[in-house]
Amino acid sequence: MGYQPDKNRYRTMEYRRCGRSGLRLPAISLGLWHNFGDTTLIENSRQLLQRAFDLGITHFDLANNYGPPPGSAERNFGRILQEDFLPWRDELIVSTKAGYTMWEGPYGDWGSRKYLLASLDQSLKRMGLEYVDIFYHHRPDPQTPLLETMKALDHAVRQGKALYVGLSNYPAELARKAIDILDDLGTPCLIHQPKYSMFERAPEEGLLNVLQEKGVGCIPFSPLAGGQLTNRYLNGIPADSRAASGSQFLNPDQITEEKQEKVRKLNAMAEERGQKLSQMALAWVLRHENVTSVLIGASKTAQIDDAVGMLENRHFSAEELVGIDTILNSSK
Repeated sequence: MGYQPDKNRYRTMEYRRCGRSGLRLPAISLGLWHNFGDTTLIENSRQLLQRAFDLGITHFDLANNYGPPPGSAERNFGRILQEDFLPWRDELIVSTKAGYTMWEGPYGDWGSRKYLLASLDQSLKRMGLEYVDIFYHHRPDPQTPLLETMKALDHAVRQGKALYVGLSNYPAELARKAIDILDDLGTPCLIHQPKYSMFERAPEEGLLNVLQEKGVGCIPFSPLAGGQLTNRYLNGIPADSRAASGSQFLNPDQITEEKQEKVRKLNAMAEERGQKLSQMALAWVLRHENVTSVLIGASKTAQIDDAVGMLENRHFSAEELVGIDTILNSSK
């Protein structure tokens, strides 16, 4: 008898409608950007996925290049899916993306029809799936006509290889154009995945409004700013942290004294709310009604527990929101 999910898995999670679609997503989704490649023990990855599903996290977010090395996160996810989750495939939302460099030569990057459709076929093969639930274009391609890229997404749905399509990293006006093209093609854009956190507020400058107006869901990534919005860096840079290891995702130079001062003030505010800073940071991203879900990464099951625990106290008073803005906008 293998893995048996928790019978109460749907009791504590909150599911939110994705834009104007019929699809609901868990308020917390698990991103497989790190900790699912070949440098991670597969049993650790398995524990993370099982714990997430036991807590009602039904959405697992991948991309062709996730690893390291690229492709390994999908391959390892596919193995765990076949071994543990196959009876529950219809309870899962599996997403993947194409848009960053994946293989050598001119057809392994960006946004051509050739690349997107070939990449999706490769992703399905690695995961052992007939279809993904959501297929994203991972970043805009300035050299390829937007119509070509959107027609490739539309074609993936018509082939039955994706149920829905999405965009990632598209700025507001380009997102609007892409969404309109997809509407005209008859395959509406389900969701947009931007980088958004207390330290990265660019989506507030138009993108969130476009998504709300067009009825498109939103699922922010890096809501904890690479770990900066946790209690990891309150007193400097720990030796075993992502920043200390010279990670490409968090540079020690980003953790300035001014940033640390803001983090300490935000942490004090989180403590007043009776939660961890990471929980407050996730709740803050979810405060927008048109943010459907928030993507977390995890290397330990306790991080998943913390994220889901945030749902017990995810609302803010007007005073608290003003207080957070005051901290974020202050400069020493």
